[in-house]
Amino acid sequence: MDDNSRVQRWERYGQVPLLLASLLYLTAYTVLVLLPRLSPGGRTFWVAVTVCTWAAFAVDYAVRLALSSRRREFVRRHWLDLLVLLLPLLRPLRMVQVYAAAQARRPHPRLTLEGQVMALASLTTLLLGYTGSLAVYQAERHAPGASIVSFGDAVWWACVTLSTTGYGDVVPVTVRGRVVAAVVMALGVGLIGAVVGVFSSWLVNRFRVRTEEAHKPPGSGRSGPEPGGGGS
Repeated sequence: MDDNSRVQRWERYGQVPLLLASLLYLTAYTVLVLLPRLSPGGRTFWVAVTVCTWAAFAVDYAVRLALSSRRREFVRRHWLDLLVLLLPLLRPLRMVQVYAAAQARRPHPRLTLEGQVMALASLTTLLLGYTGSLAVYQAERHAPGASIVSFGDAVWWACVTLSTTGYGDVVPVTVRGRVVAAVVMALGVGLIGAVVGVFSSWLVNRFRVRTEEAHKPPGSGRSGPEPGGGGS
């Protein structure tokens, strides 16, 4: 069995555990940010959940790296996995990776290529917006002179940032909040561009097909004799 087969086998078996780990991390992160008055025992539990889920991501990456014989190529091809380990903001995006891997292994995908790209980009945008809202709210809520003082403010900030609108009514003032903003802006521009670009391409293709069908000569789509036609 070659190293690619071993890596693919590990990834196939790890899909469900990693999906659960991503959901647990997102739940724990949400609880820790939105419920600051947790009991010491409750806070310890949810912090332990975040640590354990991070450990699951780390173990998965380390095992796949060990199974691969071309490790430098593996690191280059799976740079996002490494980035997920380093940036907590991106860890819930592992759900998107698991979903994409599952769709890639289906012999007959339910969606077209354009539909898959739009679905993945939309899901990534939603997760990035939600985790970005949590991260910037956690960094800004107690900062002097902060304009993001509620989770609603943070969600509004994430919406205008991801959409590249940037009203400027709520902005991060802390270093940590601005780092989160830079990540959200950098990824958001690409994601929104991908969705708009794929949707525009799909519309153009649909109009092209309809135009070609409308300009076909009558009967040009038929081949062979009419059903029931006579023959010698």
